[in-house]
Amino acid sequence: MAEIRVLTTGEAAKYCGVNFRTIIRWIERGKLRAYKLPGRGDHRIREEDFVAFLRENDLPVPEEFDGAPRSVLVVEDNKEMASAISRVLRREGFTVDVAHDGFSAGAQLATLKPAVITLDLKMPGLDGYGVLRYIRSQEELKHLKVLVVSAETEDGLNQALDEGANAVLRKPFENDALVGAINQLLV
Repeated sequence: MAEIRVLTTGEAAKYCGVNFRTIIRWIERGKLRAYKLPGRGDHRIREEDFVAFLRENDLPVPEEFDGAPRSVLVVEDNKEMASAISRVLRREGFTVDVAHDGFSAGAQLATLKPAVITLDLKMPGLDGYGVLRYIRSQEELKHLKVLVVSAETEDGLNQALDEGANAVLRKPFENDALVGAINQLLV
């Protein structure tokens, strides 16, 4: 089982260049997710929550935390295409998981917490637009970067952007374009 790293309010304050009381205020206002230790009541911040907070507020992510967000959930009903996308991303050092439909994607998002998802728009059942609406309606997923990878029409791709996609990539695509688009979303 992977070790869960946590920070104290003082450690988080040093990374942000603020007083620890500012960190406590952010926690109390619900801007920074944290939990209290039993008994003493001191706050602890999970590393992934801290990194998400930094990204959501356009703050620099320290190098020691920068390795964590290289995870991608590929949401694609075509197994060959899902395999091709996964292979390209794994070769570039990404951790990749695959969901073959919108429902599975929603279930996996709750546990995997990827930094980016690639999302096909045309899938049976819950389509890509439905997945986008779900992601943007969930507070804990609003920061998630979404790259739509689809052969959809220009109008369909624009609709995906209107519904909350961060970027679109038309199928067929060059492998370098896929990697470049994902790296751009992680900046």
